[in-house]
Amino acid sequence: MEFGGYVAEVEGQAGAFRAAAVSAGPDAPVPTCQDWTVHKLVRHLAKVYNWVCKSLVAPPESERLHPDQAPEPWDELLGWFDEQLATMVDGLRAAGPDAPAWVFDPTSASTAAFWARRQAHETAIHRLDAEHAAAGSDRADAVPSLVFEPAFAADGIDELLVLMVPRRLARELPDVEGTVLFHAADAGRAWLVELTPGGVPVIGPADEIDTDASVVGTADAVYRAAWHRPSTAITTGDRTLVDALRTP
Repeated sequence: MEFGGYVAEVEGQAGAFRAAAVSAGPDAPVPTCQDWTVHKLVRHLAKVYNWVCKSLVAPPESERLHPDQAPEPWDELLGWFDEQLATMVDGLRAAGPDAPAWVFDPTSASTAAFWARRQAHETAIHRLDAEHAAAGSDRADAVPSLVFEPAFAADGIDELLVLMVPRRLARELPDVEGTVLFHAADAGRAWLVELTPGGVPVIGPADEIDTDASVVGTADAVYRAAWHRPSTAITTGDRTLVDALRTP
């Protein structure tokens, strides 16, 4: 996807997120985020946006940045969410994809493009959390399916598997061994994850289907399943391997 497409996704997904959060109300539990309420979910995403705003203007060599504290009253929190979203989107558009920025991943280019992609998917996944909260259920059929375009969903699977999973598991090496296939059928894309005890997962294009576990479905469904959100994707084989890929 192009930079402008990611920024547009941030805006669209954030709008859907906010609408669902308001519909659910601040005290509603979030079935897909253990022990979270909608208030905590909104505060989390608003603080992430604030963190990104700081990252876009910080030198790439800066020490790790920290977000500001969010207001507690619900109406004030919603207003602060709106402010941080608008500032981040404006900052991304003003910067352009190649502008230098601080990023949390040393293997990625330190540019604004990193944040446009990351926040498009951060917002999309939390949109699902807000919609499940509004529905009051963590059943896959509690919220609409096929809300994400195949290309966008496939890009989110790729970002998760290539960036987020190895980064998390490098700090907490898995004690499992095997291969997992992720197949987003309508996007025509597939990934093979190879897990070894005490090793960082190896992720690449899938050139075989004889694996120890598989997650197969539409790109939308596999995107949700990869992020361990309720999904209609079909998971077969050794589920401990899929569970080992869990991210926060």
